[in-house]
Amino acid sequence: MQSLPGVSVSSEEIKKYVTEQFEARIRYSWTSGVAISRFLEGLKNKEIWGRKCNRCGRIVVPPRMYCEQCFRPNDEWVKLKDTGKVNTYSVAYVNADASRRKEPIIIAVIEIDGASPLMGILHYLGEVQPDDVRIGMKVKAVWKDERKGSILDIRYFKPIG
Repeated sequence: MQSLPGVSVSSEEIKKYVTEQFEARIRYSWTSGVAISRFLEGLKNKEIWGRKCNRCGRIVVPPRMYCEQCFRPNDEWVKLKDTGKVNTYSVAYVNADASRRKEPIIIAVIEIDGASPLMGILHYLGEVQPDDVRIGMKVKAVWKDERKGSILDIRYFKPIG
């Protein structure tokens, strides 16, 4: 075995060295970025915002500052409706800790009306039974009374029409 530089210190010798324990008080902050910050502020005001690329015409939600198709900055903000349709969904009968749920929850990807197809918001469905959910089902956002700028300001999406 090759000898490495340095000197080994035994557990008895280590007691000679001074050590100090302390709790670090680390302060940090982060930003959601321009696009998601505006999106979250909109949710606080019962609004859903997307970004439009004027070159390809795509409107993306959740918004992004750059178009993934054109590889260029998106051009403008677009206020969207709080309605849409179910793109895909899943019914969960277990909790995150693998315990059984009393009532199942339904999670869906909602394509927001006015946004480009095949993108959307992952969210809860409510006021509907699992057997009644369908791909393409029209839904509307149910908003919390008190909102704080979170995706959970939308309680769930419920079927309409």
